[in-house]
Amino acid sequence: MTRKKYQGEINDKERSKQKLINAVGKILKTKGYTGLTATNIAKAAGLSRRLISTYFDSVDDLVETYVRNKDYWTAASGKVEDMLKDHDKRDTKKMIDEILQNQLEYFYNNTEMQKIILWEISEKSQIMYDACEERERLGSKVFALADKELEGKDIRAVSAILVAAIYYMVLHAKSTDTLFCEIDINQPEGMQRIKNAISSILQKS
Repeated sequence: MTRKKYQGEINDKERSKQKLINAVGKILKTKGYTGLTATNIAKAAGLSRRLISTYFDSVDDLVETYVRNKDYWTAASGKVEDMLKDHDKRDTKKMIDEILQNQLEYFYNNTEMQKIILWEISEKSQIMYDACEERERLGSKVFALADKELEGKDIRAVSAILVAAIYYMVLHAKSTDTLFCEIDINQPEGMQRIKNAISSILQKS
């Protein structure tokens, strides 16, 4: 019989930290941001509350770690950075179109991210402020390229309207399961209509 290899203190620590981070997502799904207490997180992780302060500065630090991992713009930053490096092979409008299409897919399929956005617009917090600032820093790099190509075009305002529409339509569809302007994005054909509209608006802007 093969003996189980001891993984060591470092691996145990990393596993426990990841369990706590994952537990934040579980709580967001089931209780929303108001349920993010040390007791609830520790219980969902199956670990002692003491480990939160051992591995993280505070509950807020733990939640911030989770948010940074899950936030769309932060999570996608590597891909956006690749797009920026490869910018000579594509025009800026197409790049923004691809970013927004990816955002729509990610946001629609990610329950935790939906809860994070609800938190962001419902209550002021340093965690959400920092996440927004990170998003703005990344977006600024894309808009800087747009300024060079699209002089006289307010691509920032157009993008703002499209991002807001993505957030609202997804949250509306997930919470009410009803039509919006006679479109159901819970159905493939409805989702495709919205994707087509995003591309059309950007190309005409």
